[in-house]
Amino acid sequence: MEETFVTENYLNMDLLRFTTAGSVDDGKSTLIGRLLYDSKSIFEDQMEAIEKTSAQKGHGYVNLALLTDGLRAEREQGITIDVAYRYFATPKRKFIVADTPGHIQYTRNMVTGASTANLAIILVDARHGIIEQTCRHSFIASLLQIKHIVLCVNKMDLVDYSQEVFDKIVAKYKDFSKTLEVPDIHFLPISALNGDNVVDKSTNMPWYKGRTLLETLESVEIENDYNFVDARFPVQYVIRPMNEEFHDYRGFAGKVESGVFKPGDAIVALPSGKESTIKSIDFFGKHLDQAFPPQSVTLTLKDNIDISRGDMIVKKDHLPTVSQDVELMVCWLSEKKLVPGGKYVVRHTSKEAKAIIKDVKYKVNINTLETNEEDKTIGLNDIARIVIKTASPLSYDSYKNNRTIGSLIIVDEFTNETVGAGMIV
Repeated sequence: MEETFVTENYLNMDLLRFTTAGSVDDGKSTLIGRLLYDSKSIFEDQMEAIEKTSAQKGHGYVNLALLTDGLRAEREQGITIDVAYRYFATPKRKFIVADTPGHIQYTRNMVTGASTANLAIILVDARHGIIEQTCRHSFIASLLQIKHIVLCVNKMDLVDYSQEVFDKIVAKYKDFSKTLEVPDIHFLPISALNGDNVVDKSTNMPWYKGRTLLETLESVEIENDYNFVDARFPVQYVIRPMNEEFHDYRGFAGKVESGVFKPGDAIVALPSGKESTIKSIDFFGKHLDQAFPPQSVTLTLKDNIDISRGDMIVKKDHLPTVSQDVELMVCWLSEKKLVPGGKYVVRHTSKEAKAIIKDVKYKVNINTLETNEEDKTIGLNDIARIVIKTASPLSYDSYKNNRTIGSLIIVDEFTNETVGAGMIV
């Protein structure tokens, strides 16, 4: 009985996705390793392997960064190259953490890891303060509409746990962050190597009265990050059992990306514009009173209208934009440069459509945040504002209002390589 309660309690716990960002050697991997270690989320055999590897490399201490730096090249160079995902839980919340690289040439990896995050931890070396990479990663977090940033001033042990050093960095970042669209920013002085203010309160910084990093992660409110106003339901699959028990059943399976759906709601199927009413919301043989994000359910309608995969069911009172001309910010992920006028495939929710690049409006200098309308050569890791035209209409909201419905990926139609990640403006 107790085991069943614990299992159900775990399944119903809130999930926070967060990413780490910062310059090379700021201690991102070490911080995640410390979080996992101090929160008792490491298996015994994992710890033994890390201790053995640390001893072989002559570190003189247990290198917790090895928990996430799993590639041989990462361990040889002591850097993070690819995105590493780790999962852990405390009695209050479940977590998925993405450890992303700090090098400028791996900007695309940072975008990938941050694209689904609720929160970004941005690390700053206390000795160096706010640098170019800090601004770059903060801008990307803002561009990706991450609502919560935790600025961790790391390596406080190397500046004698100085409050003056911490306060100067905080003041400088507050001034810079006025240009960002991030409503919730927290500041923490930490030492990932020694564990100060990561999971346990630091005795070396009695002047800091705030929460530890884990307490911040457990308490940050993400419920309001979802869009509960604009009801959006991209159809992934049409269910037609065609058996004796469900002879006339026709259901539309998918995930509620935003808004709330209830039986009796008047809906519109896009892009056709056909109207109907929700008959039932089904979930594993049960009829639900309502469905909201991020639930995956099946909708049945009172009218037998034509809906297929890639269509979107929305409520009549809040309609998205339906258009073949789409303007977006794009992060270019491929070594092959963007080709103006080039033909690509876009994947938007469950829909796929052919598209061409109509125009490149400008490129963003992510170091200075200035726009350049003259240089329209878009290569690997560049961020630009472009216009595309699709072969069939897309139903979308702006990325600012709806991260899922407002995002898409651009694919090379010949190699099937994902070449761009787009945020509709």
